[in-house]
Amino acid sequence: MAINPDLAGRVYPPAEAYDVAREKIREFARAVKAEHPAHYEVDAARALGHADLVAPPTFAIIVAQRADAQLIADPESGIDFSRVVHAEQRFTLHRPIVAGDRLTAELHVDQVRAMGGGAMITTRAEITADGAAGAAEKVATTVSSILVRGEGQ
Repeated sequence: MAINPDLAGRVYPPAEAYDVAREKIREFARAVKAEHPAHYEVDAARALGHADLVAPPTFAIIVAQRADAQLIADPESGIDFSRVVHAEQRFTLHRPIVAGDRLTAELHVDQVRAMGGGAMITTRAEITADGAAGAAEKVATTVSSILVRGEGQ
């Protein structure tokens, strides 16, 4: 099945909320070799003016990949995940992610470009946290490009 070119412009609703926990921040920080004490010690994070532990900047990938999963699982997309090669990932942080945040991500398919027998798909995940009085607070924007290899590639 070919990649559906009509994916461009599609918006997937926010996936299930992700509750950011202290231990998840610590685990992620250890995995990416982030050594700043604010990732491990609440007092160190508070000394910098944060309410709780601060996640490393790339922590947003956890929530972004949950949103990306909707596109991959969409039967209308034509994406065979076994043929996917991750091409690029960018992060824009609007504010630090901290323990206690409840995050959701809305996925936007910004571009679908045919390449040989495959396609390059660029998505953007807009990640928000529950804010005061129910208003969503913008936390991060991630942009991801994947190459879906065509048959014989």
